[in-house]
Amino acid sequence: MNQEGNGMVTIAGELKQWHKVTLNLEGPFARETDSAPNPFTNLEFTVTFRHTSGKSYKVPGYFAADGNAAETSATEGKVWRAHLAPDLPGTCTYTVEFLRDGKPLAPFHGKSGSFAVGKTDKSGSDFRGKGRLEYAQERYLRFAGTGERFLKVGADAPETLLAYADFDDTVAPKKNAPLKTWQPHVRDAKPSDPTWKNGKGKGLLGALNYLAGKGVNGFSFLTYNASGDGDNIWPFVSRNDKFHYDCSKLDQWGRIFDHAQSLGLFLHFKLQENELDDNRRGEKGEGNVVPESLDGGKLGPERKLYLKELIARFGYLLALNWNLGEENTQSTDEQKDMAGYIAQTDPYPHHIVIHTFPPQQDKVYGPLLGKDSAFTGASLQNGWNNAHEKTLKWILASEKAGKPWVVCNDEQNPADMGAPPDPGYAGGDGVALQGGKPYTLHDIRKKCLWGTLMAGGAGVEYYFGYKLAQNDLICEDWRSRDKSWEYGAIALRFFTESKLAFWETKNADALTDAGNFCLAKAGSLYLIYAPSGGRLSVELLPGRYEREWINPRTGASAGKILLEGAGRTALGLPPTEPDEDWLAVLRRK
Repeated sequence: MNQEGNGMVTIAGELKQWHKVTLNLEGPFARETDSAPNPFTNLEFTVTFRHTSGKSYKVPGYFAADGNAAETSATEGKVWRAHLAPDLPGTCTYTVEFLRDGKPLAPFHGKSGSFAVGKTDKSGSDFRGKGRLEYAQERYLRFAGTGERFLKVGADAPETLLAYADFDDTVAPKKNAPLKTWQPHVRDAKPSDPTWKNGKGKGLLGALNYLAGKGVNGFSFLTYNASGDGDNIWPFVSRNDKFHYDCSKLDQWGRIFDHAQSLGLFLHFKLQENELDDNRRGEKGEGNVVPESLDGGKLGPERKLYLKELIARFGYLLALNWNLGEENTQSTDEQKDMAGYIAQTDPYPHHIVIHTFPPQQDKVYGPLLGKDSAFTGASLQNGWNNAHEKTLKWILASEKAGKPWVVCNDEQNPADMGAPPDPGYAGGDGVALQGGKPYTLHDIRKKCLWGTLMAGGAGVEYYFGYKLAQNDLICEDWRSRDKSWEYGAIALRFFTESKLAFWETKNADALTDAGNFCLAKAGSLYLIYAPSGGRLSVELLPGRYEREWINPRTGASAGKILLEGAGRTALGLPPTEPDEDWLAVLRRK
């Protein structure tokens, strides 16, 4: 079996724009656990793809065992692989660089050829019909193919999503964080889903089908949490071996990620957890030796390999962000080094963010702002009821520093509660407590979801706490927040289907009544959200406007009228349920 490959190259996949195109090289035989040479450190495989337009990508490749490890669980082989998601139809050429200990390795080094790429045939929510989601020097990400702006509503829980019993070599040493089966979502699986090993994966694939079917569009997950709260996710062949990677497990992760992208689900990669991001423990950053941390927090050989392997295997995916870590406590220099290495290694301009403890946001985010920073946004953790204020703060601070950030609210405090389940789920009342005061999913809708969006934020992910049903460590049933997904989908549909140029607006709360939120393009478009309803008014430039009421609980329009506006203009009461939340839309006519 250990016969060397002959250097033959094959091109596989759907050879279309924005699709996953795979270059397979029959290269040197290796085993996952080899050390002389180590296929992950001594051997380096890179492919330069070049389109006839002149556009090119230098793509890191990886050792893929037998090329079918998701099905065979192979740990050895001679298949080396690189993925491209072509921007343009037409002819692409490729040139292989294959090095051993920095020196060209024959007969693999220098292999070249070409292939033809057709136009995309995808539409709807499938990201392959929209193109790569890129940072565009503004507060929203933008699809490279269609130019559409992207807003996100999705699940921040469970952080242990990848601690799944159907993945190879996945174990759970902690009793309070068992492996998941995602059994409640097996019923949502479809015959066409990309299962492996005679039907494995149905539960998690079904969960993604459910989430997409509710009309929301994202989820997050840790890719490494050894010694963290779950201590059940790592990409290595074993928990403590940071220089050898598990080919079959990672191929199976890839099946999940590919399916998500076809469904229009954004992938929030959280690259590490607080407990292992460096040699500092907890929010206070107390010094310690953390064996599970990569290079103790620095950009060394462990961290570089980890990032390169993830980028090589998953960087072709169209809609994702690289988040340096959950509640990150690395030093500013370490954060800059890590983000810079990601930007340098990733052939595509993916979104790079960081998440930290709420009291440390000034300390962490401030030094990372500015034109020269590799960071393009922030993943915020704040109290659910001050999401608007904090989102707006970092949007304005980043604009002032010369590089607008894409800012999302991705975790809601209090940490033990987060976003509560629906009333009636598992016999519960749907009530959570903050400082002894009750709140429900309706408060989350008003102050977190709409509060974030009306600050100019790019979206939310809901965190499930650790005390309520289906919490952050053990969640396997996203139906526990079914109604919250519906409210999120209503908000997404309004912004994406109303054909309003919301990206041209600025936050303008001062134009409306205290306690309400406003986005405005002065004299052209005004969006006024009233969390508690009541009589609304807004300061308008002179002109004729069409006023429309939108119900955030149903998405329904309550009719349109024309009005003359000049200065402070009364909009009146919402048409029904005047004490509930409403959105008033004013367009210049």
